Amino acid sequence: MHIAIIGAGAAGCFAAVNIMRMMPTAKVTVFESGTRPLAKVAVTGGGRCNLTNSFLGVRSVESVYPRGHRLMKRLLKEFSHEDAYRWFEEAGVRLVTQDDQCVFPVSQDAMQIVNTLLSMMRNSGVGILTGHRANAILESAEGGYDILFTNGCCRHADCVVVTTGGSPRLSGLSMLSTLGLDISEPVPSLFSLSLGNDPITALTGTVVGDVFVAIPGTRMRASGPLLITHWGLSGPAVLKLSSYGARWLAEHDYRANISINWFGDANEVDVAGMLSAMAADNPQKQLHSVFSRRFNSRLWLFLLGRCKMRPDMRWAEIGSKGLNRMAAMLTNDIHAVSGRCRTKDEFVTCGGVALSNLNPSTLECRHHPNLYFAGEVLDVDAVTGGFNLQAAWTMGYVVAKSISLRP
Repeated sequence: MHIAIIGAGAAGCFAAVNIMRMMPTAKVTVFESGTRPLAKVAVTGGGRCNLTNSFLGVRSVESVYPRGHRLMKRLLKEFSHEDAYRWFEEAGVRLVTQDDQCVFPVSQDAMQIVNTLLSMMRNSGVGILTGHRANAILESAEGGYDILFTNGCCRHADCVVVTTGGSPRLSGLSMLSTLGLDISEPVPSLFSLSLGNDPITALTGTVVGDVFVAIPGTRMRASGPLLITHWGLSGPAVLKLSSYGARWLAEHDYRANISINWFGDANEVDVAGMLSAMAADNPQKQLHSVFSRRFNSRLWLFLLGRCKMRPDMRWAEIGSKGLNRMAAMLTNDIHAVSGRCRTKDEFVTCGGVALSNLNPSTLECRHHPNLYFAGEVLDVDAVTGGFNLQAAWTMGYVVAKSISLRP
């Protein structure tokens, strides 16, 4: 059996290795449009490769997979984060789980993952052809599929696995146009938010360890560290919020308000109590000199301005109304979003091949036998923290197992 895998990313390469493990006599060729296989894996996680997550504290699959959570819940039973951890350690990659539950190679080098997979592919006889961008996938009258490439090549395969990754534009999925598939319009996910000329950007580089962010008027909210940048807001909390709200934000042209609770999940009453205790303990001290350890002095001065409080006021002068006003602002600090930040760090796409096209147990196309899909080309994406790569490993493994079990 000749199996063609279109796309040498995480899902495609992982599928190739596992197909050869399960079907040693198969002929597997991976076609990559770029010049280097696993190029995205090489730079993910800041070049350290956050290849999975411990899932400790994950309250539901939906909380980490905004799109495709039902499918992922099913597939993770076939190949879980624990299976991925074991798989890579058995391949010689020692792993470590950080305090935030993100899993990295002990080497902190993404190239160890890249080289491990490439070595396993070469040793098992997988062919890798770069510079091959698929232009069309056509069902062959003789069975199987003919794959046409933009460089003029045509290859025949008995079985095709599409793992081309996410495309920010619908045109990036044009090679599937002959197959009559349902496609969900792709839009970016996991991006920072631009705040235009908001004065908060003067605090660039400031990090607050645990905040709560939300889009007012919606149910979209997220928590985690917040990073203030020269263009606006970033960090895990904002990236998660952008994932939850990817399609909503796109539909609203990335114009919205964002609410920041600087005290995390503490409510207004809780924060008012904290401020009241602070005032009682430091009545003669000035506001600028006494503040929560979660803030640095620059951010605290900025927040006092947002509360319309003079930094040289004494805590005893504020009064209950002043304390309540401070608590209200600190738990619901509204800033206007003027767009998304377009950087090379945007890797994840919301949308792609609709899951209704697939058998959810095998990832085989319902109307095109021996055609499989895996990875971000599907309408499945996750929040930051190693969950997207876990989806790639899981789906690549499930596809390999499904092909190996075909009669």
